[in-house]
Amino acid sequence: MRSTTKTILVVSIVSVILILSVTVIALTGRITLNDESTVGNTAGNLNNNGYFCEYDGRVYFANAYDNYSVYSMNPDETDIKKLHSGSSSFLNAGGDHLYYVTAGNADSGDTGSFRGAYGIYRSKLNGKGVTGMDRCHVAAMQLCGSYLYYDKIDTKTSISLEKIRIDKEDKQTVNPAALINPHCYVNGVIYYCGTAEDHYLYALNTANDTAGVVWEGNLWNPVYENGYIYYMDVGNDYRLCRYSLYDDAAEVLTEERIDLFNVYGNYIYYQTNDASSPALKRMYIDGTSQETVRSGIYENINITSQYVYFNAYGSPTPVYKTSTFGSVNVTAFDAGMQAALKETE
Repeated sequence: MRSTTKTILVVSIVSVILILSVTVIALTGRITLNDESTVGNTAGNLNNNGYFCEYDGRVYFANAYDNYSVYSMNPDETDIKKLHSGSSSFLNAGGDHLYYVTAGNADSGDTGSFRGAYGIYRSKLNGKGVTGMDRCHVAAMQLCGSYLYYDKIDTKTSISLEKIRIDKEDKQTVNPAALINPHCYVNGVIYYCGTAEDHYLYALNTANDTAGVVWEGNLWNPVYENGYIYYMDVGNDYRLCRYSLYDDAAEVLTEERIDLFNVYGNYIYYQTNDASSPALKRMYIDGTSQETVRSGIYENINITSQYVYFNAYGSPTPVYKTSTFGSVNVTAFDAGMQAALKETE
C-alpha cells in the first residue's frame, strides 16, 4: 500500500509540474494585442524605406554600413547593439515587438539562421524570438494597431494589399488588385492616394476595410500631421502642398519640384528636383523659413527625435545626419560605421 501511495503521489506531482510548465510556456508565448492607436513608424520614414524607427526610448535602424542589418541604439547614438543580419527595411515597432521586411541572408537571433530568407518577420525588441510572418516580397508595410498591412508583390505586375494580425492569425487579402500604400495610418484610418483611375485622397477604415474618397485632389505620398495631409502635387510638377482635413482647403508650401519629403514635428525635410542646383532642404510645416541642408541629390530621409539621416542618391554610404530641430550641421553617421566595424573584428 505504501509503495502504491508513493507512486500515485509521484505521478500526481509530475503531472502538476507538466501542467504548470505547459501553462507557463503558453502564457509566455502569447502575443499581446495592441491598442488600435498603435502606429509602427511614421509615414514619412516608411515612405523613405523605413530604415529608422524610434520607439519607447530606442531607435531601431537598418545599418547601411552592415548591409542594412538591424541594430538598435539610444536616440543620441549610444549603446548600439546588433539585432539581426541581412538587408532589412520598413522597420516597425509596437507593443513588445519589432517588425521588419528582409530581402535575404537574415539571421534569426537565438533561433538559428535562415540564410536566403525573405519576407516579413517579428522579433522581440531585443532581437530574440524571431518569427516569420509571411514569406513574400513587400513594397510597403505599416503596423496598424494589431495588424500589419502590407503591399505584397506576387509578380512584377501584381500587387495586393494584405493584412495579418501580429499573433500570425487572421491573414486576409484586403484588396487583391490595387497598390494601396498603408504607411499613413491615423487612429483606425489609412489615408492613401489612388493609383489607377485617379490620384484622389482616400481613407481606408481598418475596422471593416472599406474605403472612400476624402478629397478629389491629385496627390502622391500623403503624410498626416496635426490635422493636415502633406503631399506631392502630381498635377503641378510635384510641388509640396498640404490639405486641411478640417477646413477642406489646400495650400502650396513650395513651388519647387520635389522628389521626396518627410515631416516631423514643426519641420519638413525635402529633396528638390532641380537640374542646375538640386538640394536637400527644410522648412517649417507652414512653408516658411526655407533653408538648404546640403546641396546635391539625396534619398532615404529618415527622422528621429534627435537626428535626420540621409544618403547621396545611389550611394548607401556614407550616411549623413543633421540635428532634427537645431541648426543645420551635416556630419557623417560615424557611430553606425564604428558599430559595423566592431562586428567584423
